[in-house]
This record gives sequence, C-alpha cells and structure tokens, in this order.
Amino acid sequence: MELNRPLTTVTPTLDGDVLNVLAQQETAFTTGQIRRVLGSYSEEGIRKVLARLTRQGVVHAERVGNAYSYQLNREHLAAEHIIGLTRLKHKLLIRLEERLRAWTYPPVYAAIFGSAARGTMTADSDLDVFLVRADDTPLADWEAQVTTLAAEVTSWTGNDTRPLEYAVSQLGAAWDEPVVQAVIQDGLTITGSRAWLSGEVSEGRE
Repeated sequence: MELNRPLTTVTPTLDGDVLNVLAQQETAFTTGQIRRVLGSYSEEGIRKVLARLTRQGVVHAERVGNAYSYQLNREHLAAEHIIGLTRLKHKLLIRLEERLRAWTYPPVYAAIFGSAARGTMTADSDLDVFLVRADDTPLADWEAQVTTLAAEVTSWTGNDTRPLEYAVSQLGAAWDEPVVQAVIQDGLTITGSRAWLSGEVSEGRE
C-alpha cells in the first residue's frame, strides 16, 4: 500500500490520484490546479480522466468562463467509499493506537517514520514503526507483543513492517543516530509525546 497515494490500493492509475485530490477538499478544481497538486501528469491526461469520471457521475463539471471546474459528487453512492480510501493513513494510525493501548506493556512512545511519514512510500516500501519501552518491561513479553504487531500491520497494509525498538534508558545514547532524528523531525506520533522523546534524546548531548 502507498499511504501517500491511497487509491492505488484499488486503482493504480491517474484516476485514483485525481480522485484523491478531489476527495480531500470540498472545493472545485480546474485541470490546471489538479496538475499543480499532482505535479507529474499532463493536463490532457487529467482532462480525459475527469471526463470519464464525469460520465460516471462521480464528478460534477461546471463551466467557468472558457474552462471547467470539477468537484467530487459527494451524493454519489461511491463517494463515501472513495473518501474512506483517502483516509487510509488516518485509519492506520487510529488502529495502531488502539492496538498499542491494549498491550499488557504499552510503549512509552510510538510513531511511524521513514517513507510513510515523509509521503514517499511505494507499494514495495517497508513500514517503519518506532517503539520505546519502559526500562522495567519484561523483555520476552515485550518482544512477543512487537512480533504480533508487525504481523498484524503487514496484514493491514501489505507492506513489510519493520519495528525499531529502544528502551527509555537507551535514548540518550542514540541522540546522534539519523533514524532517531528522523523520528523527531517528521515521525507520525501514534502514542506518547514527541516533546518527551526529544527531551530524552537531547539529554545525551549534555
């Protein structure tokens, strides 16, 4: 799955990318505006997609001067499902939070990092999960929880899930590790406080 292009889950075509733009805003777009958002497609290709979606009734087209503006038809039977697909990243974060809160030994902090957080994910990307455990957590129990979670997330997304684990006491020594800095800078927090994580890591510089 590509969290940054969620409709590729069902349609790996320009149609999905166009619908992703329209579904996330209740305003209308011209073909030129959609092209600027997407960045890598021709305006003619986008126009053909919009014509096809308009024929299906999924998109409303309205003439504005010499051009047309396009808007998702939110009354269409398919609209709720299209909008739902655009929210896959949000759904993943919610499901992860629920699962981690149910753990016998929940993490002190957890986040998604890497390409999923940067918005550069592809179908072949790993899904990187950063986990910090309390120092007194029984290690065997913790590892069993992490192993189960990795299998679950892979089942939810289709991506190979790679947990990166630290104990709280290990964070100070990891202050100069690029991966830890990446989590602080652009990680998507699932549970815990990014400010707390940054403070724990910063102590290692002193």
